[in-house]
Amino acid sequence: MAAFVVLAALVPTAASATGTQEVDAELPYVCALPSGESPATVRISADFPQRVKAGEAFSPTDVTTTVELPAQAVADLAARDAAEVRPETRLAVGVAQDSASAAATWRGSSEPVALPASGPLTLTMKGDVPSVAGRSDGDLTFTAGGLALDLTLDLTLGTADGTADSTADGTGSSSGTGSLTLDCALAEDAPDNGLLAVVPVGPHAPGSGGSPSAPASDGASLPPGSEPQDQQGDRSPSALENSPGTAADRDVPPCRYDEQHPPTPQSLNAYVTGYANVKKQKGASYLPPSCVLVEGGEFQPPPDEPFDPEHLVMEMTAYGQFDYQGRKETPPYDSTFLSFDFAPVKATMVLKQTGPLRIDARMKMRFSDFFITTVSHVRVPLIAQVTALEVNGVPLDVGSGCRTEKSLTSADPDPAKHPGDHVVLYGKAEQVFGEDSTGYTILTGGPLSGEVTIPAFTGCGTDGEDLDRLLTASVSGPGNYIKQVQGQTCTPLVPVFETPETRGQCTQDLQPYQIPVAER
Repeated sequence: MAAFVVLAALVPTAASATGTQEVDAELPYVCALPSGESPATVRISADFPQRVKAGEAFSPTDVTTTVELPAQAVADLAARDAAEVRPETRLAVGVAQDSASAAATWRGSSEPVALPASGPLTLTMKGDVPSVAGRSDGDLTFTAGGLALDLTLDLTLGTADGTADSTADGTGSSSGTGSLTLDCALAEDAPDNGLLAVVPVGPHAPGSGGSPSAPASDGASLPPGSEPQDQQGDRSPSALENSPGTAADRDVPPCRYDEQHPPTPQSLNAYVTGYANVKKQKGASYLPPSCVLVEGGEFQPPPDEPFDPEHLVMEMTAYGQFDYQGRKETPPYDSTFLSFDFAPVKATMVLKQTGPLRIDARMKMRFSDFFITTVSHVRVPLIAQVTALEVNGVPLDVGSGCRTEKSLTSADPDPAKHPGDHVVLYGKAEQVFGEDSTGYTILTGGPLSGEVTIPAFTGCGTDGEDLDRLLTASVSGPGNYIKQVQGQTCTPLVPVFETPETRGQCTQDLQPYQIPVAER
């Protein structure tokens, strides 16, 4: 059977294969700066397994991307009044086995970095990456492609004459934020066309299966931000026969409309997954893929808003719900932490939707060049219910009503219009005319992030044993960062199936084709 590549929707984990090969590649790139194109140096380091078995999923570990931008970039950022930058990277990586290929996105981030007074700017980002499995014997190759560097700018704002604005504290300066994305392409003279690693698949010793497979021919030109399964190269007929026509054999809950909940022309369904930090525990819980059913809306001009002569402005509101076994909730998931820094606690939890899930999107298209920006806010009230609890390996009966006393809460950017306790997640997309959008839209999916306060727990314990204080002291509090990734939506009444020419959006039984990969 011909080999093909699967970018598995798994929690990133080290491969079980024996031995590790350390990769440290220094590659030349060309970045599009505001002042023009300029060379940059990108260093990619990661640990790969020496060898894996066919069908064995693995993720490269200790992935670090270091970008050295020239002094020209520092000058460009300084011209925008940037004092420091918070960088995030999206590296397109081509994965190939024989004639089959796929594309993955390696994402990284770091804390803010102060802008140097002169000289180059070095940014070092870390992050987890999607899992990969080779379905039969043969070398898996990993090749670096396009790189997008997203910079959040911490600005020191000044007046037009170059003097600082006065502020209430008399310091003579004020601050704000801005953003800038630098698109970087692998240079034509990059060693081995950007080849990062070769991982042999099969029972033989590394190198005994013949010469390494050539990297994907398009690996050096993959666009920044390409998501797993977003792009696939030529695949053999036998590989296509193994592509899922239904979702029954996938390790995700069903996600479809039915007779009790029939689809409409605006119905969408998608999977969403991610991580939720627990600040008190200095850790994160993995939220497995959950089904979301959405009734899409239509973009309309905003009412009672003056005409913008430079932009076309449109707004849209859609509503949805989680769907798990007919209930408005997520699948159960485990969260393990230490109570009072010494007793291991394992809680099985479910997030239950207690009100409408609302998605508000605002699109602005610039008339001068048709550049589009779409900002989305997802609002949903969610309580966290604990269904099982173990303390130091001993099960404790939490009862049937152990939950947070109210919804997890976020600071809403428009509290007057959206009162009450609910979670708010934010997503942004940008699109250059004639190109695919990057970021989040309701149709294409993408990353959403936010911060929540976890309320106190109530109703936990039976037979007079009160476990409320244990859970509240261990988990509850503010400042818990959430990052979710929504997959490409399926439109059941107008399905798009996977073919050699089209990217799949729906399985044959009208479930979402794409299973997103959680990102930290």
